[in-house]
Amino acid sequence: MNAPVSPTDPLVLFMPSGKRGRFPVGTPLLDAARSLGVYVESVCGGRATCGRCQIEVQEGNFAKHKIVSSNDHISAKGPKEERYERVRGLPEHRRLSCSATVQGDLVIDVPQDTVINAQVVRKAAVDRHIERNAAVQLCYVEVEEPDMHKPLGDLDRLKAALEKDWGWKDLLIAPHLIPQLQKILRTKLPDQPEVSEGKWGVTAVVHRDMESARPFIIALYPGLKNEAYGIACDIGSTTIAMHLVSLLSGRIAASSGTSNPQIRFGEDLMSRVSYVMMNPDGREAMTKAVREAVNTLIGNVCAEGGVDRHDIFDCVFVANPIMHHLFLGIDPTELGQAPFALAVSGALQFWAHEIDIDVSRGARLYTLPCIAGHVGADAAGATLSEGPYRQDKMMLLVDVGTNAEIVLGNSTRVVAASSPTGPAFEGAEISSGQRAAPGAIERVRIDPETLEPKYRVIGTERWSDEEGFEEAAAATGVTGICGSAIIEVVAEMYLSGIITEDGVIDGDLSARTPRIIPNGRTFSYLVREGREGAPRITVTQNDIRAIQLAKAALYAGVKLLMEKQGIDHVDTIRFAGAFGSFIDPKYAMVLGLIPDCDLAEVKAVGNASGTGALMALLNRDHRREIEREVMRIEKIETALEPHFQQLFIDAMALPNKVDPFPKLAEQVKLPPRKAASEDGSPADTAPRRRSREERAARRGRA
Repeated sequence: MNAPVSPTDPLVLFMPSGKRGRFPVGTPLLDAARSLGVYVESVCGGRATCGRCQIEVQEGNFAKHKIVSSNDHISAKGPKEERYERVRGLPEHRRLSCSATVQGDLVIDVPQDTVINAQVVRKAAVDRHIERNAAVQLCYVEVEEPDMHKPLGDLDRLKAALEKDWGWKDLLIAPHLIPQLQKILRTKLPDQPEVSEGKWGVTAVVHRDMESARPFIIALYPGLKNEAYGIACDIGSTTIAMHLVSLLSGRIAASSGTSNPQIRFGEDLMSRVSYVMMNPDGREAMTKAVREAVNTLIGNVCAEGGVDRHDIFDCVFVANPIMHHLFLGIDPTELGQAPFALAVSGALQFWAHEIDIDVSRGARLYTLPCIAGHVGADAAGATLSEGPYRQDKMMLLVDVGTNAEIVLGNSTRVVAASSPTGPAFEGAEISSGQRAAPGAIERVRIDPETLEPKYRVIGTERWSDEEGFEEAAAATGVTGICGSAIIEVVAEMYLSGIITEDGVIDGDLSARTPRIIPNGRTFSYLVREGREGAPRITVTQNDIRAIQLAKAALYAGVKLLMEKQGIDHVDTIRFAGAFGSFIDPKYAMVLGLIPDCDLAEVKAVGNASGTGALMALLNRDHRREIEREVMRIEKIETALEPHFQQLFIDAMALPNKVDPFPKLAEQVKLPPRKAASEDGSPADTAPRRRSREERAARRGRA
C-alpha cells in the first residue's frame, strides 16, 4: 500500500458508496477499500478465516464510470481462500477481499446483506442504507505465549498484538476482564481455525466512540468470535420499541415493542411527575419498572433473532426528557415546573450494567442529547433521521403523542418546541376511544348525502358496508375507536356538514337522520349501534371538544415556530412516531392538525426516533453529527410566548379560524362556513363564542 500510485494503475470503484481510486497491481481489495473509507468488515485481520470481508466483482462495460470490469481483473483464489471455501463455504461469485488482489480495473459490490454463520434475519426496520462505522470492532489476534526470556505480562502481550495487527494504541481494558484474562488466553477451542505454533488465538472486542477517547477492550473470547450485536431502543411514554442489530453486517436480526409499564403510575408525562412528587419511592419504582421492561424486551428480540443477549456490546437509547430521566434514575421533578430544567441535556455514556441492563458485562450505553426541557432525545433522533438541517426545503417534523414535539427548519436555521396535546389522539378522554388493537375502528367515511358511516376495524380488510364484514369482525368484535379513526371521523363529520367550523354538532340534522341523537343539552353522532353485548359507539360533543383542544395545541405550536422562522407556509411535512404512521395526511389537514401543504409532500416516516437511534448505533459519526446539530437548534418555550394563546384560540376552529388552506381546497371540497352554539341552535354572538374558546385555551395550556 506504500507504493506510489500511477495514473496507469487499475481503477477500482466500490458500490454502493461510489468511492473510487487507483491502486497498484497486487493491492489486496480490503486494503483498497479501507484507504478509500469504504466499510468492509474483517474480524480475523486478513487471515481469511472470518469470512466477513466478502465482495462481488461486477462484470461488464460501465461506460458511465469508464471502467471495463471482469473477474479476470482479480487474482485467482489462493490457499487461504480455498481453505475457507472448503471448510465454511463461499457463495457463488463471492470473494474474500483480504485475499483477492487488484489485477485490473474493477467495479466491486460490497454486499449489504452479508450474514455469517446463518444468523436469522427477521425483519428490516428501515429501507435506507446506513453507512457503517460502529463503535465496536472485533479483532482476532494471535498472542505470543509467555517466554522466560521475555518477562512481559499476558495483557501487555495482548496489547502488543492488537497494536501490531490492528493499529490499536494506548488501549484500556474493562476492569472485570483482568481476573479472567489468563484463563481466556489459555483456552483452546477445537472447532476454531488453526493457530500458529507458539501463539494463543483470541478475539478482542474493542470499543471506541470518540476519536479523542482512549479505546477500551470490553470483552475477550478464545479463538475466533464472528458476531457482535447492538440494540437501538426508543422509550416512549406509551410504548418501548427496540431493534436488535448486527454491528458487523448492519442487518436487523429482530424488532419488537412492548407497553411502557409506567402507564400504571400515570397516563401522561405530567401525571408521572406528580406521582414522583407525591410518593417518596415513586422515582425508584418507575425507574425499576422501565428497566425491567427493557430487559424483558431484550430477551424477546434475542429469542426472535436467535442471539445470546451477552453478545450485545453496544446500546443506544432515545426518549423524551421525562422518560430519559426516569430510565437513568434521575428525579424528573424539575421538568414538571417552569423553567423545565433538565438535569443533563448532552449525550451520555455508561457501562450498561451500571443501570442494570442485562447484556454483555462490558457493553457500553449511549443516549442521544436532549434538545430542551420537553423536546427530548427522541426528537433529536427523529431530527437525525429526517435531517431538516441537511436540506434547503423548509421541513416540518412532528411527533404526535401526549406531548407533541415539533421541529421546523432547513439548512439555514432549525427551531423546536413542544406542545401539550394530551392523550386524546391515543383514544384517552374519548367516550368510545381505545388504543389501536384488534376490534378498534381505524378508518371512517361518512356519506355527505345520507350521513351514513362506513368503517373498517383492525383485524379485517373489509369495510362495514361490504358483504361478510360482520362475520369477519366477529372474532374481535367492534370495540371502540382508535386515534387514527378519531381524526378521520371528526374530519368527515366536518366535511359532511354534521359539525360546524366551531366543532359543534348541528342538532337540526336530527330531522334528517337518526344518527344525530340528543345527549343532554348537546348531540352525539352514532357510528355503530351496540349489539349482542358489544358497546354502542358514538362521537359526543365532548369528544369533539377534546380533539379540538389537542389539535389546537399542536397547530398553535407549529404556527409559533413558523412565525419565528418568518414564513407563511412549509414545503414538506413529516409525521413521526407510531401514531403518525396511521394518520391520513388529508384528514389531518382537514382537522387543522397541520398547516396547509401540498399533500404529496406530507408523509409518515414511522418511528423516526428509533431510526435515529439505529443510525447512531451503526455509525458513531452520526453521534457527533446530532450532538453538533442539537447545539444549533433554537428552543422555543410556548408557555413563555404571549401570542400562543391567540394562536390556540384561532386553531380551535376547523381547519382554522384565520389561516387559509388553498392547497387543501384543491384536493378536498371544504364546506361553507357556518357556526353554531354547543346546544346545536344558531350561534348567539361572536363574543360569546370567543369567551368559550378562551376558556378552552386556558384548559389546554393547563
